[in-house]
Amino acid sequence: MKTNKGKSLAYPAMIAGVSIGDCVHVAGILNFLKLAESIGYQTEFLGPAKSPEDIAVWTKANRPDILAIGYRLDPHAAQRLIERLTAALHETGAHPVPRLMFGGTPPVAEVAEASGVFEKVFSGLEDIDEIVAYLKGEPNSSGEINYPDELAARISWKAPYPLLRHHFGLPSVESTRAGIEQIADAQVLDVISIGPDQNAQENFFHPEDMDPDQEGAGGVPVRSPRDFELLYAASRRGNYPLMRCYSGTRDVIRFGEMLRTTIHNAWTAIPLCWYNVLDRRGPREIEESMTEAKAAMAWHARNDIPVEVNEAHHWSLRDAPDVVAVVAAYLAALNAKCMGVKDYVAQYMFNTPAGTTASMDLGKMLAKLELIESLVDNDFRVWRQVRAGLTSFPADQDMAKGQLATSTLVSMNLKPHIVHVVGFCEGDHAATPEDIIQSCKIARGVIRNCLRGMPDMTLSQEVQARKAQLIEEAGILLRAIAGLPELVPGLLDSAVPGNPVSCSTSDSRTQNTRAYSAASSGQDVAGRRPLGSLSGLSQEAGALTNPRVLAYTIKTGLLDAPHLVGNPAACGHIRTAMVNGACVTVDPDSGKVLAEAKRVERIISAIRKSVSA
Repeated sequence: MKTNKGKSLAYPAMIAGVSIGDCVHVAGILNFLKLAESIGYQTEFLGPAKSPEDIAVWTKANRPDILAIGYRLDPHAAQRLIERLTAALHETGAHPVPRLMFGGTPPVAEVAEASGVFEKVFSGLEDIDEIVAYLKGEPNSSGEINYPDELAARISWKAPYPLLRHHFGLPSVESTRAGIEQIADAQVLDVISIGPDQNAQENFFHPEDMDPDQEGAGGVPVRSPRDFELLYAASRRGNYPLMRCYSGTRDVIRFGEMLRTTIHNAWTAIPLCWYNVLDRRGPREIEESMTEAKAAMAWHARNDIPVEVNEAHHWSLRDAPDVVAVVAAYLAALNAKCMGVKDYVAQYMFNTPAGTTASMDLGKMLAKLELIESLVDNDFRVWRQVRAGLTSFPADQDMAKGQLATSTLVSMNLKPHIVHVVGFCEGDHAATPEDIIQSCKIARGVIRNCLRGMPDMTLSQEVQARKAQLIEEAGILLRAIAGLPELVPGLLDSAVPGNPVSCSTSDSRTQNTRAYSAASSGQDVAGRRPLGSLSGLSQEAGALTNPRVLAYTIKTGLLDAPHLVGNPAACGHIRTAMVNGACVTVDPDSGKVLAEAKRVERIISAIRKSVSA
């Protein structure tokens, strides 16, 4: 039975697989062949329960590069079958003998290993990374795997499987260091995100301003570059996970420079509108922090460090309507591109706000994806990162495991490059190394099953209708923001630093169809997803990347969330409700759903009146 042919690669082109002897178990060998196909091999399955002699005859006639033997029955019988296969290959004159590999249960695999016949033996206990590395010819002469130490290279190496990332930070540096060693040795996590405590995020370079009562609150109390170096050194074992850390809320560029030299920060995460008076995580005004954030994006771009702008989910966590989250996602990517970012990590947080259904979630995420990836060109790559919503995890640990699995399954429909695993324990306590390892194994099991083949939930009419609605509403809101300088004299202040690169917001089809080559996990983004057109916006980003305009947008309520009520830097007048699984704006008086066009019209009308007064 012939299977699909993969693309031509430098490593062997043909793998043949077969179950030997009386073994009729074929799931393992077929899954292995399917994985090989996804990497680029041609594969052929000979069938179940083939005799060693028949296998040898076929091998001589067809000359595969690798012959994969599967057997899951009796270890003693396995030894006799291996001896017969070796003799048959010799007697039939199958020269050169193909590279031989074996897969079976652990007891049978021990026999195969002891025979010395096979180049590689799999017992079913291996990590998927080891199998992929073998197929790609990655192991060096010592049998160790050369793990790439940069994000894009690691994504390409791991494809078609996404990288797994998890947040980690315990109340002491030593416990965190020991935990990182344990996690790295488990070889189930590709990226460890160090979670510093709030004192470190805000006052790392100002210890005199630290609150001793908050020591270790919310993360690891890193207090010096040496602390970060110790944590990085702990990760140089196992599968050598990439290391990264959230940006600080103060001295952002200085903090970024330190992370680059100490932990080789895999990518930075910088909010556009937050980490200031808006979320009360710092004393800076929105315009000031946004200007500094954009400067930090530019610094990381100049130093070829990928950038994530963790923006959209901050709005959803505060019950903003879905359209605001979609617009925030686009603004985040646009501002990153305008600051010269070449590799952009787009995070898609599912299950937020609480009560969002899977269909409405996918519709919202597809709207974000389409708008963000409309910016893709030869100088701007987008890496998709999905995650479950932190508040979606119940305190009951068994139910939380179900939530982790379900969210991972749904989010795999975005064909992510990175899966940000949220520990199932988060509804009860901060994740320990044991929790992280178990959570990653749950996610890996789901991902493995998804990549074997599952229905495409994004094709649902309900999902597509919600996506189309949100893209239309996002266009209304974006055009309103872009038009603010025409309404408010002096809003575009020339003193605000400009963008280092020209940023077109039009839909340039010829640029956006750029392939991601091997690093895109085999996905033709332009071919799979129609790209968004934002007609009505100018060719240059203009107002959409101006900190003063965006701060004004928040102050007047074009970008708003119910949780911002009473915040002097925001409006906070918007009211939202969950309707049929989607977060929508409702009229504060009638309680009925308020169309985005009507909401925007009311705000623009109020702005006109205030300007003319």
